[in-house]
Amino acid sequence: MIHSSAKIGKNVTFGENVVIEEGVRIGDNVRIGHNVVIHRDTVIGNNVRIDDNVVIGKLPMKAKASAITQEKQLPPTWIGNGVLIGTFVVIYRGAVIGDNVLIADLASVREDVEIGAYTIIGRGVTVENKVKIGKRCKIETEAYITALSEIGDYCFIAPEVTFTNDNFMGRTEERFKYFKGVTMKRGARVGANATVLPGITIYEDGMVAAGSVVTRDVPARKKVLGAPAKV
Repeated sequence: MIHSSAKIGKNVTFGENVVIEEGVRIGDNVRIGHNVVIHRDTVIGNNVRIDDNVVIGKLPMKAKASAITQEKQLPPTWIGNGVLIGTFVVIYRGAVIGDNVLIADLASVREDVEIGAYTIIGRGVTVENKVKIGKRCKIETEAYITALSEIGDYCFIAPEVTFTNDNFMGRTEERFKYFKGVTMKRGARVGANATVLPGITIYEDGMVAAGSVVTRDVPARKKVLGAPAKV
């Protein structure tokens, strides 16, 4: 089903059971797989590939106990030129995806997220809301990027890395004043299965070894390892 108000470019192909809602704009040379849903007002650039069972422009759900999710008007989802979107990816309304980004199968990108050009979001990665990711980053399989995080350009995050943002672990109302995700400066790297605690900054070209638990800021161009991680 393609809404009559949708604007479709040249050489766009559709699979079976595709839903294109009102106000959607799709550029030229776009390939859309089976069972794809593109919600209202979404903008898709040129030369984009969208694989089967993808949802783009999904509205967030706010539970009664949600800590960070807000009920507000969100701008349309924006997908840049040359983006590749794998099977079963969900991209929420209000996300901005830069040119030539790859979002692999089963990944989730929440609202108020910005992803810079040429970045790779690996299979099964979760990017929570209010996150900014720079250009030419690599975030590998099943990494968890918590809300309120900021990742600079050229950063690397290995598989199964976990970022956190709540030192109170949901126990007090006071925690709302102190929510803060993880900050990675340009060129910072985090090894597989590392856990980074709330509010930590990994400075330029800092490196976290695999399996570490990071409880303090990582200095620029230094390596930390262990639990707790030390220089």
